[in-house]
Amino acid sequence: MSGGGEIFFLLAVFVILLTIEGLYCLILSFNLLRVLLGLELLTKGVTLAIAAAGFATGRIAFVQPLIITVIIIETVVVAVASGLIVAIARRHDSLSVRTTRRLKG
Repeated sequence: MSGGGEIFFLLAVFVILLTIEGLYCLILSFNLLRVLLGLELLTKGVTLAIAAAGFATGRIAFVQPLIITVIIIETVVVAVASGLIVAIARRHDSLSVRTTRRLKG
């Protein structure tokens, strides 16, 4: 393999691993912090996939603003979700998803 092919292969492997780990945490975890961590891993996998696509097509300048936008949106989502998790933990003394299913709104 050439140098570019090896890098693209490694990026593809990391994208797949991050996406699988993120989906695993989102689907099979009952702890709110683990769900948030899974969301983070999934978003990092998508960001890395966008970067790998830009690298493969040679359009790095087009991909960079998109990646920055994804990072900013991810930061806002994590800040809001962290606040919600803290509020739920204070109210129910638990971070279990099962306790939040009893909430009525």
